[in-house]
Amino acid sequence: MVETDPRAALADLAAARGDSLAALSAILGRNAAYLQQFVRRGSPRTLAERDRRMLAAYFGVDETMLGAIARPAPFRLPRLDVAASAGPGALVDGEIVLGTDAIDPALADRLGLRDGQAAIIRVRGDSMAPGLLDGDHIVVDTADRWPGPRGGVFVIRIDSATMVKRVVPGVDGLLVSSDNPEAGAVPTGEVAIVGRVVWQMRVLR
Repeated sequence: MVETDPRAALADLAAARGDSLAALSAILGRNAAYLQQFVRRGSPRTLAERDRRMLAAYFGVDETMLGAIARPAPFRLPRLDVAASAGPGALVDGEIVLGTDAIDPALADRLGLRDGQAAIIRVRGDSMAPGLLDGDHIVVDTADRWPGPRGGVFVIRIDSATMVKRVVPGVDGLLVSSDNPEAGAVPTGEVAIVGRVVWQMRVLR
């Protein structure tokens, strides 16, 4: 990616519109020499955020052209109309996308998420309390479908029921349990892992 010199960019934008640097300085409420000194002497070294924002809006360009630091795009993931039950299991006929939410790309990178391989799902029930509560939204990494020797919390399907449970590998297959000791028994049947729960999105209560 080729970086643009903000001083040269400003001079080119002003010349293209026939605006003098003095006139542009006046628009900013600065003295007449302000932008001329910026372009020709490099003083100030960078434009003030307010000045940069006003000039970008005036010329209809992105602020990065005038020296703003480019911010990485947010990591977007679908919010599914699926309740991952922390109780007996929610019946699911299909996964309907309600919309998309965004998380910080640095967080997505730290969690190891990849585009198209993560989703947000709502928790229903309290069998995973106190870690997960009814109504919590969780980020599920659908690329991670193996618990490993230490296990973890996963969204799983047993028959047509979708639920969130703790899963660890056992001698005879996967062992599924609830964190809440007062929860009812986990349904029996073949376990299919949807993905690992990697983040909890909770509104303060």
